[in-house]
Amino acid sequence: MDVDTILLECDERMDKTIDYLQRELRGVRTGRATTALVEYVKVDYYGSPTDLRELGAVSVPEPTQLMVKPFDPGAKQAIIKAIESAGLGLNPQAEGNAIRIIVPTPSVERRKQLITQVKKLAEESKVAIRNERRDANKHIDQLATDRKDPLPEDVASKAKEEIDAMTKRHTERIDEISSRKVKEIEEI
Repeated sequence: MDVDTILLECDERMDKTIDYLQRELRGVRTGRATTALVEYVKVDYYGSPTDLRELGAVSVPEPTQLMVKPFDPGAKQAIIKAIESAGLGLNPQAEGNAIRIIVPTPSVERRKQLITQVKKLAEESKVAIRNERRDANKHIDQLATDRKDPLPEDVASKAKEEIDAMTKRHTERIDEISSRKVKEIEEI
């Protein structure tokens, strides 16, 4: 493995960590309705757990409401049951062939819990980024101490500097994403 491959793989894994954080934060509830709140709720559909987004169209007709229109009207009760038991604090109401979900504004105490959850997810992502840095530096060290074809010292130190810059860039991005989500939660 050469230096460029190590740097490229490290950058890709750090990007995947940020993508994972963004997916997780989409599911964190704010006062505003978003389809991401319920898209991945597992519904027991004919004996197999299925994502809600595969069973119906989820839309946002108003800022504080979600509308689910099941593709199969027979799945309506299973969808309602799944949303109620998902622990999101949502109360779905059957309305003709659709399901209306009012997204209540979280209480002050609940907002604090959500902010703590966001900060915890951000810190876990930073730890993952630092672990990627450690692994990449370890690979660089192995190349530098290779007996057959050692990596020149200046090349190794330059690669480590690039890895540190990459780490800094990704952790700043995580801070930016989490602070944006915290502001969103704090809005009334």
